[in-house]
Amino acid sequence: MRNFLFAILFITTTAFAQDFAKHVNPFVGTGGHGHTFPGATTPYGMVQLSPDTRIDGSWDGCGGYHYSDNVIYGFSHTHLNGTGVSDFGDIMLMPTMGEPSFDNKVYSSSFSHDNEKASAGFYSVKLDKHNIDVRLTASTRVGFHEYTFNKDGQANIILDLNHRDKLLEGRIRVIDDKTVEVLRRSEAWATNQYVYARIEFNVPMKINKEKTNYKSEGKVYEGVELALSFSKQVKKGEKILVKVSLSPTSYEGAKLNSSEIKHWDFEKVKKEAEALWNKELSKIEVTSNDKEKLAIFYTALYHTMMQPNIAQDLDGKYRGRDNQIHTAEGFNYYTVFSLWDTFRAAHPLYTLIDKKRTSDYINTFLKQYEQGGRLPVWELASNETDCMIGYHSVSVMADAMAKGIKGFDYEKAFEASKASAIRDVLGLEAYKKQGFISIDDDHESVSKTVEYAYDDWCIAQMAQILNKKEEYEYFMKRSQNWKNLFDWETGFIRPKKNGGWDKPFDPREVNNNFTEGNAWQYTFFVPQDISGMIEAYGGAEKFEAKLDEMFNSESKTTGREQADVTGLIGQYAHGNEPSHHMAYLYNYVGKPEKTNEKVKYILENFYKNTPDGLIGNEDCGQMSAWYVLSSMGIYDVRPGDVLWEVNKPFIDNIKVSIDGKKPEYINQPNEKTRILPQFSMEFEEKEKVSSILPVPVIEAESKAFKDKMKIEIKSQNPEDEIYYSLFDKDTSMTLMSIKKYESPIMIDKSSAIFCYTENNGKKSNIVSAQFFKKPNNFTINIKSKYNPQYHAGGDEGLLDGIYGNENWRKGEWQGYQTQDFECVVDMQSTRKISSITSNYLQDTRAWILMPTKVEYYISEDNINFTKVGTVDNTIDPKEYEVVIKPFELKIKPQKARYVKVIATNFGKLPEWHQGFPFDGEAFIFVDEIEVK
Repeated sequence: MRNFLFAILFITTTAFAQDFAKHVNPFVGTGGHGHTFPGATTPYGMVQLSPDTRIDGSWDGCGGYHYSDNVIYGFSHTHLNGTGVSDFGDIMLMPTMGEPSFDNKVYSSSFSHDNEKASAGFYSVKLDKHNIDVRLTASTRVGFHEYTFNKDGQANIILDLNHRDKLLEGRIRVIDDKTVEVLRRSEAWATNQYVYARIEFNVPMKINKEKTNYKSEGKVYEGVELALSFSKQVKKGEKILVKVSLSPTSYEGAKLNSSEIKHWDFEKVKKEAEALWNKELSKIEVTSNDKEKLAIFYTALYHTMMQPNIAQDLDGKYRGRDNQIHTAEGFNYYTVFSLWDTFRAAHPLYTLIDKKRTSDYINTFLKQYEQGGRLPVWELASNETDCMIGYHSVSVMADAMAKGIKGFDYEKAFEASKASAIRDVLGLEAYKKQGFISIDDDHESVSKTVEYAYDDWCIAQMAQILNKKEEYEYFMKRSQNWKNLFDWETGFIRPKKNGGWDKPFDPREVNNNFTEGNAWQYTFFVPQDISGMIEAYGGAEKFEAKLDEMFNSESKTTGREQADVTGLIGQYAHGNEPSHHMAYLYNYVGKPEKTNEKVKYILENFYKNTPDGLIGNEDCGQMSAWYVLSSMGIYDVRPGDVLWEVNKPFIDNIKVSIDGKKPEYINQPNEKTRILPQFSMEFEEKEKVSSILPVPVIEAESKAFKDKMKIEIKSQNPEDEIYYSLFDKDTSMTLMSIKKYESPIMIDKSSAIFCYTENNGKKSNIVSAQFFKKPNNFTINIKSKYNPQYHAGGDEGLLDGIYGNENWRKGEWQGYQTQDFECVVDMQSTRKISSITSNYLQDTRAWILMPTKVEYYISEDNINFTKVGTVDNTIDPKEYEVVIKPFELKIKPQKARYVKVIATNFGKLPEWHQGFPFDGEAFIFVDEIEVK
């Protein structure tokens, strides 16, 4: 069967409402590794009012809540939906009885899931410790609490600003006995987050206890340790209501935003929140007698609408990327852009059902570009976290332009996209120069190369729309850079090091050359050139066989333990985003039945109506967006054009509403269908651009050698001609000017080689490699066992004269965990020595700490060693900048042949370290050992 791509056409009529919110189960994803939260929020709301059961920064506590827990520490107003890093948890309140305490182990309470309920816009629970019933709801910018105290006594409401992340600046201003204003400026994933709040009680409350490390004046409390207790005598059954409005800009903004709820009617706010959810959820109308399917579908749709979050006050004021206050004009400003995840399915879904917000998101991107000098990568609270890779804002913008969405400046979008693509950071300098990123250039080199190539294709589509021919051709050529990492012999996109393939190579291995994945999961990320990839494999049959091999392989990875890589079908990993398009690739080789089979299996097995109902992190709606689109029978394999892939719908009766219009069928094969087959010949014709020549591969035994070494150069195409030049690495003198390669090259000194391929008038990029003649003939016997992820090229890597730098992920350091480092260096002959040095690296956040001390011993027979000294560590383990320190010992000249080095591991990570909850052990990272 021939593969067709399909364009979606829409008819606009009038919408109608139903109760879709009743199907939502906010507990889905709160167990397992879903990282969702069950609390009250509205669609895309500023407030996410939810219980916190995790305050330790643990991975499964990223959403603040985990279904396996039985203790609640409080109810805070900001939460992240399914991320892999902890943040938020701002403005935490906790009701208690009796004498108040600011010890969270005291004010926290046990609870039972039997007494817990959640629905769209609502959450309730009974706190067992003091028999308090809690109900929560919200408007867009205001959280609404109702506490029912089921016994007489002193009721307290604890406001603890030292909840979860690090408090940089805290301030509480008492307006009167019913109102306080709060500033909480904190540091975590977002390094400088501002949250202003206005807290209003429905009854007078008295401050009867305070905690601050700064002297308070009048009715203002300040400090980086700050908590207050508000108290009142209550009778059994008495309620206290609390409203908390948020603002990213000011106290005035929080006061203005409080006007969203001008009354104290909890039920009214709850119904209004449900109405907001029904309005959004009604954009896709599903008819089914299967209640489980309805719950899974509408919970998934709900999860896609929990973010991005509105980040401006009612008057349009917002805090920009320059930390200044601006006013949004003609658009709404948003935050929480998990773009590495959401560009794949969530944003394409928004182009389908929410064009206005799509243009708002893009206008937010452009304002952040204007105010901060760059488009967002993973933006949080107007902070760039620089988490993940690529510049996938351009995918969102290109997709919107291709689909005709208006409301933003296309020229500005193109300008901002080009600016992202021509920077010289994160491996881009090497990518532009040689057409790929190698291990030597930057970590996660494979993933960055292929994702940059896709983003470049997106920029090319923008250029084509704007009739910019030169830019179109330039970025289309860059979009083919995946070919420079495609190994035609193994059939994998794989890492390169020093001009050649990195060895040994295991396509199942998860390591620092990939972003949360391995070669299997990244080889098929070429959405911009699927026909080119099929050709690279030698045709449709071989490409299909490779897909089959991936899905049928053993469901086990090697290398680094990567918690994100879950939901394995062979080497396909549905629990992490790089795999999400792969089942649809069978359509491109005329095997839609295999796409249907794989998609159906994933829909049936990896999404459940249970707390552990998500196979991986929700990742701000991406995991659920895949479910929504695939259930509808469509998927956008390459966002950036108008075409959608189709599969057999999982749910037969689905109607889609566009911008509030009447929902219409889009996938029924009858006169009402809104998906019409379209030949893509015209589109493909536009894309024809001169194909690039892949760079040649430089092969050598290692990067360092003792006497001499053979170098070979190979090309993917036997008809390519290879040209090279050779330079003396030490003097930069030319050893050989440009010459055609015809046979292996022998070198006997430190050298740099540059080469390229040429065929029929076309040239590849120039690729280079550097080779170092070792400074001596020393050998080494390492008594410890290094982690295979961090081998520095093997034992000899500690003596090769090549020094690792601050980017340890590039592989030039040896790493040792749960053990000390010990080795013996054999200098091959007895000589006088006066100095011994070994070099170490510290990156505390990555669990790499300096050894506590390094001891040096010498011997002439490798049996009897004499200790010649100890060098103690002087680097504070709390130093969070990456540090390299040479542990040098100078001694009175002594004769020796053997030198022993023992570096003592830091050991268990201390309580202050983020790895402490995991019972973490520190790494020692060591590189060059020098003896003089």
